[in-house]
Amino acid sequence: MAVHKLTARKAAAAKPGIYHDGGGLRLVVATSGARKWVFRYTINGRRRDMGLGSFPDVELAEARQLATRARRQVKAGIDPIAARDAEKRAVPTFTSLAAEYIRAHRRSWRNPKHARQWVATLKTYARHKIGARSVDALGTDDILGVLRPIWLSKTETAKRLQGRIENVLDYGAAHGYRDAMNPARWRGHLDKLLPNPSRVKQTSHHPAMPYSDLPAFYRELEATPGLAYAALRFLILTACRTSEVLGARWDEVDFEAGVWTVPAERMKAVAGARREHRVPLSAPALALLESLPRVGNSPFVFPGARPGRPLSNMSLLQAMRRMGYGKDGPRGHYVPHGFRSAFRDWAGEVSSFPRDVCEMALAHTIDNKVEAAYRRGDLFEKRRKLMEAWAAHCAVPAGANVTPLARASA
Repeated sequence: MAVHKLTARKAAAAKPGIYHDGGGLRLVVATSGARKWVFRYTINGRRRDMGLGSFPDVELAEARQLATRARRQVKAGIDPIAARDAEKRAVPTFTSLAAEYIRAHRRSWRNPKHARQWVATLKTYARHKIGARSVDALGTDDILGVLRPIWLSKTETAKRLQGRIENVLDYGAAHGYRDAMNPARWRGHLDKLLPNPSRVKQTSHHPAMPYSDLPAFYRELEATPGLAYAALRFLILTACRTSEVLGARWDEVDFEAGVWTVPAERMKAVAGARREHRVPLSAPALALLESLPRVGNSPFVFPGARPGRPLSNMSLLQAMRRMGYGKDGPRGHYVPHGFRSAFRDWAGEVSSFPRDVCEMALAHTIDNKVEAAYRRGDLFEKRRKLMEAWAAHCAVPAGANVTPLARASA
């Protein structure tokens, strides 16, 4: 059969219809003008059409090469479509599958930093040991070979690494690349082979200022100009996380109702999920917000120097360092996140509010699963009274008898 009947010019100008190049290669032009290459062949008495791509994405010369390869496969008794499907199903290496997993999920992650952390941990600890291995060949010993060298020395990193490897291999199983038995699964598998992380290394808590020192510290903040110091005051009054405070937007605040609603996507994941958090604003918190200027067109309550961005994550820590706090600080090694601990200590030791009210104020979950299942509300009105009491402790009115904190020596 004659081949190479078409030219690139004819392929580009062809009207709707079917045009034969020979040897089973055809150009099919739709009424819409779309053009695609099709290779028609017969194998085992069955006629089949194999798509080779669209023109001009696949040029004439490339389409001929693909058709030639397919003809050779048919001659050898191989079905080209089945062979192509088998190539697509080739089992990937762990590194290539991890890259595919990251591409598939990175849009659902909170920020680019999370994706970078995924890449960094897998590259540093897993790639040189299992990266080149096909995922269907990985077993428990391979996973232990990655985790054991750092399980005791870098426990937190090792546990995150284990979870990431487990996710990648589950992804591979879902795509049919390996069986469903995941050698990196923690519950019911690796937890029998490795020490529990909570027993290997005690959790390191953020250094917290004693709640008895907060009134004097808060008065000092009030006397210090600057947006970072105002943000610190708001963080203390709301007992929220740094990222939640710095990301606060004006449209999240209902001044009339005295409520700040932090959307779910900015909340820390608790029990695997993120939930919207309503924060009751005490009178001092509302007064603080009302005193802040609206900067240009910025939607942020605490805008940063860069247009369209809030204050940086380091701004509050740097503000405390300028006051003599932080690592090796002469006035104490306290950090912004520690104010949540100070709030919890005050709530548990001084206030008479129930434990669940205090925990919900911190956006924590209820430990008792049965109780959590039946409780639908967020104890908002009770939390409002709690936050007013907390503000009364911290934001002591001017003229009150407050013992000043010792300043750093010059």
